[in-house]
Amino acid sequence: MNIDFGLDPTFSWYVVLLCLSGAIMVGMALANVGGQSNGARTFSGVVGAAFLGYGVYLAFIFQGGSYMMFFQAFILPVLLVVNFVRGAMARRSEAPQVNQDQH
Repeated sequence: MNIDFGLDPTFSWYVVLLCLSGAIMVGMALANVGGQSNGARTFSGVVGAAFLGYGVYLAFIFQGGSYMMFFQAFILPVLLVVNFVRGAMARRSEAPQVNQDQH
């Protein structure tokens, strides 16, 4: 395993964050909670799988040398999470309300 916070904490955090954000994005794509369209769920799943795959590659297969570090790529998961939460909140507010004052 290539994750060693004592030797290279930047690389190690990058790999951990790639895997974490990828897993979250795949989970959001699989859970149809936010009322997202099929296109948005597919996009989230594909990008999440790519993040997770690259993180696993860097953690377990990578033998050293050069690698690509895309810090700006972490903006996309944040935007997708915000969209997911907004969709879930909108769906929740549209749910029929039960009036408990009536007997």
